[in-house]
Amino acid sequence: MLRRSFAQIPGIGAATEQRLWQDGFDSWEKLLAGLDTAPIGSADREIVRIHLEESLSALQGGDVDFLRKSLGLREAWRAWEELRGSCLYLDIETDGGQHGSSVTIVGLYDGADFVALVKERDLDELPERLAGCRMLVTFFGSGFDLPMLEKRFRGFSFPQVHLDLCPTLRRLGLKGGLKSIERQLGIARGEETDGLSGWDAVKLWNAYYHLGDEAALERLIAYNREDVVNLERLAEYAVERLRVDTMLGRLVDEPPERKSSRPWPPPSRRSRPAGQPEVSG
Repeated sequence: MLRRSFAQIPGIGAATEQRLWQDGFDSWEKLLAGLDTAPIGSADREIVRIHLEESLSALQGGDVDFLRKSLGLREAWRAWEELRGSCLYLDIETDGGQHGSSVTIVGLYDGADFVALVKERDLDELPERLAGCRMLVTFFGSGFDLPMLEKRFRGFSFPQVHLDLCPTLRRLGLKGGLKSIERQLGIARGEETDGLSGWDAVKLWNAYYHLGDEAALERLIAYNREDVVNLERLAEYAVERLRVDTMLGRLVDEPPERKSSRPWPPPSRRSRPAGQPEVSG
């Protein structure tokens, strides 16, 4: 889906993207080759050309920071199939506080293996574990997980494309917390963790950390594992639904096409300060 996506280009929105597909422009390469006559509406052809060239270069060269900024949170789902092989599903647990030191566990899943990084054990390995990761998938990570991790790891940023399933699933009419959406989609949890809440996770951590209850830690890790592993199933559902609805023009909540009245310099052609990950979409 990523290579045939145009809605992230300034001046091109859902309606123009549909017209391009109908006229046979179903890839970045095809649009570049036929850009002189392509129906791009009010978009500036030079800006479109530069953006397409930068997109191809970024994807081939692994510059996911450009793709992240180009897609934003709203359209990050378009990159999931392309980047799935270097994707990590992430979820954190805390002790209930809002400080960086409140992060107790970071769960990571790559589609095959799960690992839980635990405070005062191996949590400091997180930056190393994220090396090579081109996409992060979370549930409300833009509003909670990543800001908390930025507090915990001062100076560390997240250049990966970020698929936040909370706002993404909301576009499909699925509202509520992670467990509620899992139930709506028929995703069951194991007996050990079924019914546990975020507050239960805090209590389990306190039982381990203050009382030395190893069984409580094991149950907390099991709880986190289900949070993280289930993100893959939710991503599969969301991306397929959005792909079909987008291709058929069925999405009705698309924003208006972005009009650009001034030149749009891509990142490689202008100086830029180190940016922070988007926290809203």
